[in-house]
Amino acid sequence: MSNETKNSPDSPMTQAELHTAMFAQMVMQFASTALMLMGRMPNPMTGKTETDLDGARLFIDQLEMLEAKTKGNLGNEEQHLLKQNLMTIRMAFVESVKSAKTAPTPTPAPAPAPAVADTTPPPLETKPSDTSEEASKKKFTKSYGNP
Repeated sequence: MSNETKNSPDSPMTQAELHTAMFAQMVMQFASTALMLMGRMPNPMTGKTETDLDGARLFIDQLEMLEAKTKGNLGNEEQHLLKQNLMTIRMAFVESVKSAKTAPTPTPAPAPAPAVADTTPPPLETKPSDTSEEASKKKFTKSYGNP
């Protein structure tokens, strides 16, 4: 008879442990996305730093909603993780808003000078004389008045 503990590598996670891990992953994912949208870390897909404070605010709001809806239902570790991440991203958000307000607005580059227009008139085109078929088409006119 072997006494395997639930923490051994061969034993599966319990449902509660799985939910705790998934909750932690979700909180971390939301917090990371919020930080990315505040320009605190590069976008992993593009490698570029982006700033979208409205998008960051949305992720903060979602974590605040989770905090309110799960109140009294989280374990100590889950509650601590959520509170800690919320505090971190709220502070980062305030700093991002302050820096966005104090950052100098980029001055637009001066418009390039317009090219000097060529004032020479286009060459006159000469039309070949109308052929009989073209002349007959031109003779048709439509009249809207009384005959």
